[in-house]
Amino acid sequence: MGRAEQLRVADFHCDVLSKLQASPHLNFDKDSRLDVTAERLAAGGVGLQVFAIYLSTVRGRPSFESVLGQIELFQGKVLGSGGLQWLRWKEEAVELVRVPPRWGLLSLEGVDGLEGNLFYAQLCFDLGVRFLGVTWNYANWAADGVLEQRNGGFTEKGRELIEWCNSSGMLLDVSHLAPAGFWELAERSKRPFIASHSNVAAVCGHPRNLSDEQIKALIAMDGRMGLTFVPWFVKNGGDAKADDLLRHIDHVCSLGGTRQLMFGSDFDGIDAWVEGLEHPGKYAEFAEMLLRFYPEDQVKGWLYENAWSFLSLHLPPKLNDQKIP
Repeated sequence: MGRAEQLRVADFHCDVLSKLQASPHLNFDKDSRLDVTAERLAAGGVGLQVFAIYLSTVRGRPSFESVLGQIELFQGKVLGSGGLQWLRWKEEAVELVRVPPRWGLLSLEGVDGLEGNLFYAQLCFDLGVRFLGVTWNYANWAADGVLEQRNGGFTEKGRELIEWCNSSGMLLDVSHLAPAGFWELAERSKRPFIASHSNVAAVCGHPRNLSDEQIKALIAMDGRMGLTFVPWFVKNGGDAKADDLLRHIDHVCSLGGTRQLMFGSDFDGIDAWVEGLEHPGKYAEFAEMLLRFYPEDQVKGWLYENAWSFLSLHLPPKLNDQKIP
């Protein structure tokens, strides 16, 4: 077994739950119509996969009922037949480097489905959701998304949400958040946050990618940045190969972010793929490529250990008393 095949991987973003909700006949264990399956996670050495709850407007107005539906799918199809363990607490995160089985963690991509109700946010927390992405690309009741031309910050209700997250233990994710919202959150949040699936704007100028100033802010707070495999976020024009990610890695490291870098593929949220990174089963080959250019300790950090260290510090403890303001 080669070095790359022994390395574990944490992937901080995929959208397979949305696909499973839209097409209940799909089989999470093994189905070529999905990017992420239990079989491919095992083949790629993925020890931790974050599963996003994403509510596409194609299926109508986002609702809390749909959020609950994807949590139920995660419990039934991913944890059940897929054989993953559920990561929710700091005490469990401490075991991640020692316990070999694969783990799944829930995030919410955009708070639209919470319908402006912090009680629904609390229910999500109680049901095991641990990361909250404030927006998708456009405005909602809490803040503006990155493609909203006015580039607004948080609403008053959104500021209440920040306070609730800080007090409850829910962690925040700024991928998709407008720049004004990013900076407001950096000022208001008492806890570090992540960008689960964003790349470097200086390398590829897509509006979803982060500026050097944003990346430096994440580094300064010891947050995390998950490089993503969306082709048009990797390379201008979108015709990207796996080694095109090296420019993003080098740039983040040049800013001092070696220990803040991780990966968030966005598998099942895309309909075109980076050549050589078409599904999680390709992670072993990707790790082998990284080992040709970088020291093993750095590669281990990017693939798994940086994510693990953040979770072991910032996931809520099991006995935390949660309160709604």
